[in-house]
Amino acid sequence: MAIHPTAIIADGAQIAPDVEIGAYSIIGANVSIGSGTWVGPHVVIEGHTSIGKNNRIFQFCSLGAMPQDKKYAGEPTRLEIGDNNTIREFCSFNIGTAQDGGVTRIGNDNWIMAYVHLAHDCQVGNHTIFANNATLAGHVHVGDWVILGGFTSVHQFCHIGAHAMTAFSSAVAQDVPPYVMAHGNRAVPSGINAEGLKRRGFVPEQIRNIRNAYKSLYRKGLSFDEAKAEITAAAAGSAELDLFVQFFETANRGIIR
Repeated sequence: MAIHPTAIIADGAQIAPDVEIGAYSIIGANVSIGSGTWVGPHVVIEGHTSIGKNNRIFQFCSLGAMPQDKKYAGEPTRLEIGDNNTIREFCSFNIGTAQDGGVTRIGNDNWIMAYVHLAHDCQVGNHTIFANNATLAGHVHVGDWVILGGFTSVHQFCHIGAHAMTAFSSAVAQDVPPYVMAHGNRAVPSGINAEGLKRRGFVPEQIRNIRNAYKSLYRKGLSFDEAKAEITAAAAGSAELDLFVQFFETANRGIIR
């Protein structure tokens, strides 16, 4: 373990033997950090926070602080961070609240750029990219492979489906379906993330099926219920459309229009 002599590690913290911790960082008593993780200088990790393996946490991050929620009354809620994440400078991730599941969770292989804020009870999947200053309000759910453009802001309780993408300075006030690109304030749909899907190995037939689902949602003049029924029927023969079906079951703020 390479811990700088100026770092402060509270009694009770569980630190794997090969973790590196930089100068003037502070690690709280209820923190666990997994093997291979590097914590830079001037980082504060507090609360009931667990961090997995092989993460890189850059200087001036604040992880595990109390939620910015007046209802919070000191409950032992948590922050959970998976493996192989890069968390750049000045990021702030808060613990959860008792009013939700009690945990803010970030999965694996995420690339989180500088000044990103994840509020209480957010659930972030795997392989995401959050560009500089992206901000999630409380209770936001973000699926796998999502890309948030710089300065994207997401309203509380919104869901963003897997493989979706937002443009620079998007203000997301409703749910963004899987595969959909969004832009603007307020964010509106602007096609599917076809280039991203190609890079991830989706074949032309799958992309065509996703594009047809997008047309059902946004181009045919169907009601939302009619579009859901049409996409659900198409999903019986196209597994890639299952993400739409699953999304419709959990989304609760109405989709962007």
